[in-house]
Amino acid sequence: MEAPMKFICILGLVAVICTSCLERVDGASACGKASPDDEAIKLAPCASAAQDANAPVSSGCCQQVKRLGQNPSCLCAVLLSDTAKNSGVKAEVAITIPKRCNFANRPVGYKCGPYTLP
Repeated sequence: MEAPMKFICILGLVAVICTSCLERVDGASACGKASPDDEAIKLAPCASAAQDANAPVSSGCCQQVKRLGQNPSCLCAVLLSDTAKNSGVKAEVAITIPKRCNFANRPVGYKCGPYTLP
C-alpha cells in the first residue's frame, strides 16, 4: 500500500513542477506573449525623442507608446529592455514620452525601475 501512495505523491509533485514551467514559457513576460525586446523594436519612431528630452515626439511614436501604455508594466519593461539600451535609449528621457505626448490617462507616479513616470 505504501508504494502506490509514494507514486501518487511523486506524480503530483511532477505535475506541479511541469505546470509552473509551462506558465513561465507560455508568456511570463510583462508584455504577455511578446517579449519586451520585441516590443522595443516597434518603438523605432521614438528613437530621437528617447535620447533627447528636447526632441519633438512624432505622432507615430505617441501611437506606439499609447498602445504600450495601456499596460504600464509592459511599457516599463520595454524602456528598460536590452534592445532599448543597445539602441541608445536613455530611460530617464524615454520615461517622459507619455507626458510629452500629452496623454491625459498616463500612469503618473508609476515606478519603473529607478524612475517614476511624470
